[in-house]
Amino acid sequence: MSAAETAGTTPDAAAQVLLSEAVRLSDAALERWLPPAGEAPARLHQAMRYSVFAGGKRLRPALVLAAARAVGGALDDRIDAAMAAVEVLHTYTLVHDDLPAMDDDDLRRGRPTCHKAFDEATAILAGDALQTLAFECAAHVGAEAVSVLARAAGSRGVVGGQQDDLDAEGQPIDASPATRARLERIHRGKTAALIRASCELGALAAKAPTAARDALRAYGEAIGLAFQVADDVLDATASAAALGKTPGKDAAQGKLTYVAVHGLAAARHEAERLEREAIAALAPLGAPAQPLRALGRFVVRRDH
Repeated sequence: MSAAETAGTTPDAAAQVLLSEAVRLSDAALERWLPPAGEAPARLHQAMRYSVFAGGKRLRPALVLAAARAVGGALDDRIDAAMAAVEVLHTYTLVHDDLPAMDDDDLRRGRPTCHKAFDEATAILAGDALQTLAFECAAHVGAEAVSVLARAAGSRGVVGGQQDDLDAEGQPIDASPATRARLERIHRGKTAALIRASCELGALAAKAPTAARDALRAYGEAIGLAFQVADDVLDATASAAALGKTPGKDAAQGKLTYVAVHGLAAARHEAERLEREAIAALAPLGAPAQPLRALGRFVVRRDH
C-alpha cells in the first residue's frame, strides 16, 4: 500500500488493509513454494500445509512487503520469495514450540496444534521441512538473504531464545539486573530476531541502500521487542477465544515474561515506548514508510 493510499486513513485501518494484502499475496506465494498435499510423503506435506495455512496474521510477510515498498521496491518474485521465507520459518518455530517437550500446547490459532492434529513425530518432521524450505525461498532473494535469515533462526536468534526461555522456566523471578538481562535476551532471540530479519529481507529484495537498510533493521528490532512485550500482556489478560490459543500458560509454567518481572502496567508502558522508538527509526524514509508506522501501532495495540 502506497503512502497516498494511507492518506486520510487511521493507523489501525491502514494496518488492517496492509495485513489483508499480505495475507493474499503471501498465501499465493506459499502455495507456489509448498509441495502439494498429495505429493509423497503425503502425511508430511499435509502437516506442513495444515500449519502454514492456519489463518495467521501474516505480520512478517506484511513487514517484508511494507519494508520493500518503503525503499521504492515493487512487487516481484524476489519479494514474493522473501514473504514466503519468513512465514515458513515462523511457522516451523510455532510447530516446534507447541511440542510436548517445549511449551506443550494443544491449541494454535484456534485449532489443534500440529502434533495434536497429526502426531508428534510428524510435527517434528514438518517443522524440519518448513525450516529448510525457508532457506530455499531465501536463496531466491540472494546469498545475503540466506545469511540474514540464518542468523535470525540460529543459536543467536530464535533457537537460542527458545533455549533461554526453557532454561528460565520455573526459576525464581525477580527484578534483578541478571533477570532483566535474561528476559531481554529471550525476547530479542525468540521474537525480535525474525521480525528484524523480515524488515531486512524486504530491504534486500528491493535492493535498498545501506542507510535505508539500517533504518529498517532498527525499526524491526524495536517493533519485534514491542510485539513480544504485547504478547506477554495478552497472555496475562486475554481470553482463549481472543487469543486462539491457551491463555495464562506463561504464568502457569513459571515463564520469564515482561509482565512477571515488571508488572502489567510497566509492560504496557514499555510496549508503547518501543513503538515510539520504532517509528522514530523510520524518519529517514519519510512518507513511503507510513504503512510500517501503522503496523507499529497495530503490534502494540492488537487484541490477539
